Amino acid sequence: MIVALLGYMGSGKSTIGKKLAALEGYTFLDLDDFIEQQEQLSIADLFEQRGHIEFRKLEIKAVQQICRSYSNLVLALGGGTPCYGNTLTFLNQHPNIFTTYLKASVRTLADRLLLEKAKRPLIAKISDNELSEFIAKHLFERSKFYNQAQWSINVDERPIDEVVKEIQKELDENNL
Repeated sequence: MIVALLGYMGSGKSTIGKKLAALEGYTFLDLDDFIEQQEQLSIADLFEQRGHIEFRKLEIKAVQQICRSYSNLVLALGGGTPCYGNTLTFLNQHPNIFTTYLKASVRTLADRLLLEKAKRPLIAKISDNELSEFIAKHLFERSKFYNQAQWSINVDERPIDEVVKEIQKELDENNL
């Protein structure tokens, strides 16, 4: 079983994913880290040197490779991963993958991302005053993809352990 976590940057995919993987006895893998290792370049450098479209092609290839190579895995997707190519369709149609959307409000995302702007190339140059508006626009564009996940959970103002337990419960209830 592969549990694929999707959602906007700052929604907690890596934090929740690591905890869920540890409790389930699964491997945890962050897609961005995987791509950086494969390509020997940071995500920011990949965007700069190869461009957006080539990066998205790398993502699609990496997702497919991971899904062929791993089982018992919690996979944290990049925020844009489900929105390009047929990635989300591929994940949703795969019999051993359960897609879960970690849904967070614009306010929650803005509060979290304000603290991490320097580490996030997509928002590094956006002023603090414009961050919420940027997130709202992006989230609106991406929500049609995120909402196609097999299951979603609201993560606003909820402790990590509570979210992880609810995901585990959903997995158990679906015999996954």
